Amino acid sequence: MLNTSFSTSIVNTRRLPNQRWQIQAEKPELTQMLADRFNISPIISQLLINRGIDTLYDAEIFLEPELLNLPSPLEDFVDLAVSLELLENAIASQAKIAICGDYDADGMTSTALLLRSLRHLGAQVDYAIPSRMHEGYGVNKRIIEEFHSEGVELILTVDNGISAFEPIARARELGLKVIITDHHDIPQKLPPANAILNPKLIREDSPYRGVAGVGVAYILAVSLAEQLGQANSDITTQMLELFTLGTIADLAPLTGVNRRWVQSGLKVLPKSNLAGIQALIQMSGVQLIGVKQHQKDNITPNSCRDAINRVSTTPNFSNPKSLKPEDIGFRLGPRINAIGRIADPQIVIELLTTDDMGMALERAMQCESINRQRQDMCKQIEEEAIEYVETRHVASLHDDRVLLVVCPGWHHGVIGIVASRLVERYGVPVFIGTYEDEGHIRGSARGIPEFNIFEALEYCHDLLGKYGGHKAAGGFSIPAENLELVHSRLSEFANKCLEIQHLKPLLKIDTLANLNQLNQKLYRQLNVLEPCGIENPEPVFWTPNVRIIEQGTVGKAHIKMTIEQMVDNRRHTIKAIAWRWREYCPLPANIDIAYKLRENTFNGETNIELEIIGARLPIPTPQSQIILFNQFKSVSTKPRTQFEHLGRSYTCCIYNNDKNNGALELRIQNPEGKILAVTPNSTTGLLGISRRDAKEVDISQPPYDTIIRAALQALDNDDF
Repeated sequence: MLNTSFSTSIVNTRRLPNQRWQIQAEKPELTQMLADRFNISPIISQLLINRGIDTLYDAEIFLEPELLNLPSPLEDFVDLAVSLELLENAIASQAKIAICGDYDADGMTSTALLLRSLRHLGAQVDYAIPSRMHEGYGVNKRIIEEFHSEGVELILTVDNGISAFEPIARARELGLKVIITDHHDIPQKLPPANAILNPKLIREDSPYRGVAGVGVAYILAVSLAEQLGQANSDITTQMLELFTLGTIADLAPLTGVNRRWVQSGLKVLPKSNLAGIQALIQMSGVQLIGVKQHQKDNITPNSCRDAINRVSTTPNFSNPKSLKPEDIGFRLGPRINAIGRIADPQIVIELLTTDDMGMALERAMQCESINRQRQDMCKQIEEEAIEYVETRHVASLHDDRVLLVVCPGWHHGVIGIVASRLVERYGVPVFIGTYEDEGHIRGSARGIPEFNIFEALEYCHDLLGKYGGHKAAGGFSIPAENLELVHSRLSEFANKCLEIQHLKPLLKIDTLANLNQLNQKLYRQLNVLEPCGIENPEPVFWTPNVRIIEQGTVGKAHIKMTIEQMVDNRRHTIKAIAWRWREYCPLPANIDIAYKLRENTFNGETNIELEIIGARLPIPTPQSQIILFNQFKSVSTKPRTQFEHLGRSYTCCIYNNDKNNGALELRIQNPEGKILAVTPNSTTGLLGISRRDAKEVDISQPPYDTIIRAALQALDNDDF
């Protein structure tokens, strides 16, 4: 048996998340150049490089978004001029305008933004949002007919409409004019609208390319106000606040104009003059003026009203704690989204359009109560979905490479959230649905980086009813009799684009850091990256081979721990928390960790702590590999060893390569006959049928690192 540090590190891997780590390659020369030019830490410049910022100009624009030279939206959105003309004529003639919104945060903030701006500009405007329960996503013929009967002459869709060919065609038959504002992926056939504003239709390098539905609405509203000479600071600030709220809640990429505008919006949101946003901030616990933090769960209508009145009457009020995207993403956004998921969207529209503080407080309290109901629903459905997958699908995941989970009785307003959690757990694309009636299924889908949800739905278009979405998420309906055919078709699509190694949750890691580097100074420097979000994620660090000296569960599902690392013969410790990791407790004593930095203030003392998001067994150092390899003197005394890994059979051996000065090689052969050859002291290996056609691979990355570990363990356990 082998007596090495590697072999003794083998522990029960079921106590660790099933993840694949992708660690960004370091570029020391470019890192140092950016650090010197902008007087920032090399860690910060490495983070910039990881986000595709590899020139001085790109770095300058990222660090100072206001320097971005924005083209006129009229140049990029071909139909914007037509849209402005239609709206200007409707306002001038007092023709009735109607907005058809969507029931998610993006759609509801878009609707509120356009209602406020159009009313400010003197328009006659009303709105409608389809019923999630009875109608599903997007404008429909019922809404079109209703608008027509009410004398509407111009329809604006927001955050929907790009796939609504038949309803838009019906509107045109009835003589109605239609402007579509949407950001979802483009279908094969565009609807016959008078104008279509969609960033997916503009040039790919446009700074407006990544705007969400609320971003399109914002561009339209600001452009119209400017054209009519009514773009005063009050209305533009209101529109900016709603844009910021909707953009972050919709998980739009925080690059281009989104980064620039959201950065500005986060500065004004804490001191918003919008009654609804003030009330929402107070009720969510993000900011509690005049109310103790520990009292937030017991806020009463009177205490909240008193607090907000103090805020609104205090001159030059400013929030000492500026808002971050996570404040919206995890506190404000869910409370808005909860309404659209399980209640009446009118609650949110009234919240965001009223100037009456009393009504705003009432609507914010409704959001708070309904969000708690939503949380309970999600917990129950998630538990049932996990049990369903474990009993019916988990054994076939590697073959299917996709999950289609359908059960009766689930609330389709929250199944999208459950789909995201199943993706986190199983690492495969998830399509989840529930029965509307015996003959119809409605569902939501969430993807992984290597899988395009919208393309998958397109692949099944002849088997579906309505569908739509984008790369990461989508919605669909299925005739019940087509369920098995859809599952087969989705699996066929998944097998075309996904490899076995993709079927683990992907954890993207920025850079290595030791515990002695984690301090207040570094945390403050990270502020230059804000606002963080999609395409500009929060930095993720990793530290190898730390020791857990204390750990235990807290709350219902979390692990709290103290972590230790020896650096330059000095012991460094730090507190950490792993959310919803109770099933992994106790964690192995020695692990590699991946984490985000958090600031925690308790009893007036502020410290840096870790939010653990990844863990794995330590990878052996080159020296330990040498020790391991050198246990074998020649191939003749080591027969080939068979082992199983992820349901596949492999063979391996240690080989003395005479053609390479007798260097030892670990050779692993897969079922297809390809051989992975690895030598000590190397971070790369050769993979191929023969050395002549072999390609170099990074053996520190999945799936090679785990296969090598499995092979070495098999050799270690083999009794020679």
